[in-house]
Amino acid sequence: MSTLKQVVDVLETLYPLRYAEHWDAPGLIVGDPARQVRRIVFAADPTAAVVDAAIAGHADLLVTHHPLLFRAAHEVSAIGAHGDVVRRLYESGCALWVGHTNADSAYRGVGQAAADAFGLVDQHPLVPIRDDEAAAAGHEVGLGRVGRLEEPMTFEAFARRVADALPHTELGVTASGPLDQTVETVAVLPGSGDSLFDEVRASGADVYVTSDLRHHPATDAIEQARHEAGLRARGIRVGLGDVRIRPLLINTPHSAIEALWFRYALEDVPAAIERTTGERPDVEWMRINTDPWTLRL
Repeated sequence: MSTLKQVVDVLETLYPLRYAEHWDAPGLIVGDPARQVRRIVFAADPTAAVVDAAIAGHADLLVTHHPLLFRAAHEVSAIGAHGDVVRRLYESGCALWVGHTNADSAYRGVGQAAADAFGLVDQHPLVPIRDDEAAAAGHEVGLGRVGRLEEPMTFEAFARRVADALPHTELGVTASGPLDQTVETVAVLPGSGDSLFDEVRASGADVYVTSDLRHHPATDAIEQARHEAGLRARGIRVGLGDVRIRPLLINTPHSAIEALWFRYALEDVPAAIERTTGERPDVEWMRINTDPWTLRL
């Protein structure tokens, strides 16, 4: 069977660590590189419930999008929840590999998977990464995606399309802007996206789909969009496009939009391992809801 080191090499070819943001530290977090990997499970977050299920299912490798140790850790004792996860993974022989912002930017990664799920065509990265290897293969890589809908639709209809495409959470999907406005171009950034409003405005997108939109940045963004639309209606050319308000905003549950990546990873990872090692592991998308909210009133 394939060793963990061979599998990690495949993962880091599909989702290169060089794509990661400077503050991020994805890759192999727990595991013995010499151990064999027969079964891989994918999940959005390495929560205690996910780890329990992976161990119970005899997984040799757990691949998650979100890190276990997001910030610097100075101890991993079992007094802390993260340290106890590390203990249980090692004791069970289950490794943990994280594909975070490197998977966000990769070909058939998190951003592309979400944009495809929402029906976008003619896609390009919102924030491109120059990578000669990807370019030689004809792939554009980078954070987020910008594309267009095959047919224009109302903002409400598109918001409902987004909600229908996502795994269910109690948090749900929220939208900001006139529901009857026609939209066609869409920017998508799975994960926390209120730091990229300038890039979205520069793209001319009618709608911005992201997560974790806070009150003040979102209010400022939609108010600026309304103001610029009013100026354009008076013949003052600011921003891009016509008199419509843009970008309208759709706020999604963080783990739900990023979990769409596993639709592709379930196909791409075992196929790439088989091409490399001649062995094809069993794979499973663990669809445990890892969104922290359990009630909406």
